[in-house]
Amino acid sequence: MNLVDAINVVKPHLTKERFEHTLRVAETARDLANRFHESEDKAQISAIFHDYAKYRSLDEMKRIIKETYLPKDLLYYHHELWHGPVASILIEREYGITDMAIQQAIYCHTTGKAHMSNLDMILFTADYIEPGRSFPGLDEVRDMANRDLLKATWLVSRNTINYLIMKNQRIYPDTFHAYNDILKRINGGMMNEK
Repeated sequence: MNLVDAINVVKPHLTKERFEHTLRVAETARDLANRFHESEDKAQISAIFHDYAKYRSLDEMKRIIKETYLPKDLLYYHHELWHGPVASILIEREYGITDMAIQQAIYCHTTGKAHMSNLDMILFTADYIEPGRSFPGLDEVRDMANRDLLKATWLVSRNTINYLIMKNQRIYPDTFHAYNDILKRINGGMMNEK
């Protein structure tokens, strides 16, 4: 599927504000892909579909989680985490998008996960730093994203965990796994900081 077709497919499923966010994420993902020598096409398609299931009914998302290979423990966490994994299923079912790299980037764009690929990190970071966002700590992440994708992804993970802790929210295990794995990679495979 090309970018124009993807945009046309996704637009009716999103609010105006969410669609504009999606376009900004796609542009940011393209820029990051170019900077870090990854496929701009895959980065943009992943970004266009990342919130595809955002406004699906909770009943539909719950049914898809229960009926597929998606982890059932998702159901015990906030429903805001469901749309990425569900979208990774829907893009294959509804549009025949079977590229595992794209599906995985969409799947983990909210929580992160251990062993994130560059495409995973590009979408995870682009969703966080797109130009329409504004909150404390964002400039540090944007600056790092210009230089080091791994460290930028770690900052996103760290900031997300800190935010959820401050809000007394439960944190999905993949988020901790992402943080720990990225920190280990930054430290050259060592678990402790150098």
